[in-house]
Amino acid sequence: MPSFRSAACLWPAALLIVVASLALPAHGEDAWPEAWSFWAVNDPQSSHIVDHSSWQAFLDDHLKPHADGIHRLAYQAAAATDAERLQTYLNALAAIDPRTLNRDEQFAYWVNLYNALTVQLVMAHPEEKGIKQMGGSFLPFGPWDDELIQIAGQPVTLNDIEHRILRPIWRDPRIHYAVNCASLSCPRLSLQAFTAANIESLLDAGERYYINHPRGVEIINHKHLRLSSIYQWYQRDFGDSERDLLAYLGRFHPHLAESTDDVKMRIDYVYDWSLNSVRPR
Repeated sequence: MPSFRSAACLWPAALLIVVASLALPAHGEDAWPEAWSFWAVNDPQSSHIVDHSSWQAFLDDHLKPHADGIHRLAYQAAAATDAERLQTYLNALAAIDPRTLNRDEQFAYWVNLYNALTVQLVMAHPEEKGIKQMGGSFLPFGPWDDELIQIAGQPVTLNDIEHRILRPIWRDPRIHYAVNCASLSCPRLSLQAFTAANIESLLDAGERYYINHPRGVEIINHKHLRLSSIYQWYQRDFGDSERDLLAYLGRFHPHLAESTDDVKMRIDYVYDWSLNSVRPR
């Protein structure tokens, strides 16, 4: 999550527009952020398989489907019974240098690390109603720039994982459907831990589900759309223009493809930062 998102409620509108414009590359420039070169290596010959079974068991016990289609996590119950198991899993990941892994194992490693760290953060802040209030700063900027773990001697933040490792190295917009920010409008946390074997199936399923869920894409009428703010924050990950974005979404949402054909659409971008907890906070 970019830091400026979380501070948006505090900044004057004009300043927010300036910051948002700086966060996106100009037309014709590379849409992807610069990679952290330290992590931009892998060992294609590596046959090492990272064990994510502990994270899978944690998800099995505490992450549940909900009637609204959003997977909900029982953070309070998990904090009371499984904080140690989650920490042991994170310790095991921290003991691995992911540069020694092949590319698919790396991807699963970073996605699971991001999601497990996010869950641990929420578990540690039972009094808060949203993740933006959980950062180390006294201002509600969120935890995304907090150094949460050391990997191969490098302090790593959530923003590092998402914006300096996953997005620039893999350059796959489906990453946005894999990492979870513990909020209702975020693409849902997968019931399955990512592994080298299931990456493509989980990314495809997450992409298709989110685009066809109202919090991702909602057609108000033939000239009015409500889209997740993810598609505004990261429009260039999905195409060079808003027209490209709508064409991308229309490939997975047939009614959207019909609605946007040669019609100038009004688009509202929205995001609900409420926790994806079992009980709404």
